Amino acid sequence: MRSIPSADVTRLLVSWRHGDDAALERLLPIVYEELSRLAHCYMRRESPAHILQTTALVNEAYLRLIDASQQQWENRAHFFGICARMMRQILVDYARSLHRLKRGGNAPPLSLDEAMVVTDEKDIDLVALDDVLKALSVVEPRKSRVVELRFFGGLSVEESAEVLKVSVETVMRDWAWAKAWLYRELAKR
Repeated sequence: MRSIPSADVTRLLVSWRHGDDAALERLLPIVYEELSRLAHCYMRRESPAHILQTTALVNEAYLRLIDASQQQWENRAHFFGICARMMRQILVDYARSLHRLKRGGNAPPLSLDEAMVVTDEKDIDLVALDDVLKALSVVEPRKSRVVELRFFGGLSVEESAEVLKVSVETVMRDWAWAKAWLYRELAKR
């Protein structure tokens, strides 16, 4: 991915928020590659027979971004955190629309990336992961957000700390705690 200064992305996001449609036109080519990378990460976790393709996921996220033009974008990391949440929701909505059962049903298994493993022994499906993340967000909202940013958003520890306005150490502790919690909750299913 080409390196675009975070300040440039932030400046364009602020301009877009203030009604500058030209800023959006300049922003989209810059972030398209990153959105495609995120979408590709999501889609490789899905069944090869999955109807939704990477480009369709990026396009759907784009449409939702247009609707979110009044969002108070703080910076690049915040923007991509929102994009990650949108893509997660698109895939979960899709999975639910296919009547996949939350306890496995006919949903294809989803393995967490090796770097972000909750468990090596048990695959989980996207709907189950979404359900436990919602439960986590009730008891520990920040820890749930760390999982969303790191796993779904592909953000680094540093970027996640920037979005959450906490220290890198806090993100690392939250990440470790959340993985253990998710493992325990998913093992119950």
